Amino acid sequence: MKIKKEDLPVRMQAPDTIMRNLPGYGGMTVAFNEMPAGTDVTPLLKGLKNDSCHCPHWGYIIQGTMRVIYDDGNEEVLTTGDVFYLPPGHTAMVEEDVKLIDFNPTKEFAEVMDHIAKKMAELSV
Repeated sequence: MKIKKEDLPVRMQAPDTIMRNLPGYGGMTVAFNEMPAGTDVTPLLKGLKNDSCHCPHWGYIIQGTMRVIYDDGNEEVLTTGDVFYLPPGHTAMVEEDVKLIDFNPTKEFAEVMDHIAKKMAELSV
């Protein structure tokens, strides 16, 4: 099974941000995201448990830098070329324009993305 990133459906878009994803990869959802420096997903997670993402992610940073902040207060910086696993209980801030691909359990990913979509709609009103 394969797909070109351009063929992944766009699920969310904002200025300089494009989030593509497709469920159906062996119980996982594949996602390709492009986000600009300064993007802070923390406000979009408000209202979820611990105001953080409860979906684990396995992925690769194609380009850029992202700071991940865990519920326990630990932080790490992911940068170009890093393969990563983010356990449940995190948020992130983009420090340098980032392009990444990740794989996510479909149920949890959909819950988080639906929540983010609602928050984005509230913020644009």
